[in-house]
Amino acid sequence: MRWKRFALVFVPALAVASVLVGATAEGAIGASFVVSGDTFKVSADTLQGQGFVQYGSTVENKKGQKIPVAVSGIRKATLTNMCQTVLVKSPVGAVTIRITAGTGKDPVTAENMIVDATQIEGNAVFTKLEAGRDASALDQLPDGQGASGMFGQQAAGITIKDFRQVSWAVNAATFKLPGLKLAVEPGRHECF
Repeated sequence: MRWKRFALVFVPALAVASVLVGATAEGAIGASFVVSGDTFKVSADTLQGQGFVQYGSTVENKKGQKIPVAVSGIRKATLTNMCQTVLVKSPVGAVTIRITAGTGKDPVTAENMIVDATQIEGNAVFTKLEAGRDASALDQLPDGQGASGMFGQQAAGITIKDFRQVSWAVNAATFKLPGLKLAVEPGRHECF
């Protein structure tokens, strides 16, 4: 019975979230938002990008707490065999919401993507890297600048194999998920 109550709350919330994501991608809603109390994990066999920027910043939760993050932006990104999971508390205990996409011949693609991350892992190669540039002067991504005086870095290109990331938030102008599959599973079934 509790599982049915969870589904009655979760399904409408997912529908609202889908509408909000679509409206944000179309520019109808601003990209800044208060983050939830949960991070989420993203993995991919390979992430490739053109136009990469990175700098330090903070995000804010509903309690007004500031959380330090590494802001990573990519002008055009592709991810092969992408997995995204979030572990949430529910009336039935821990539940994993799992999304997979880009597992076939077509990868996941994103444009003007900005990620607020607390952890990034993998085997990375940067092309035309500039480290130590003022975050306010980064120019590889439109509207991808940080605060003046902050450390920043950028690259014309980036490739990360065995990509693993823990994030608070993601914004993207477009985010295409071919072969999208969503599963809600009791227990812990995270990407990594």
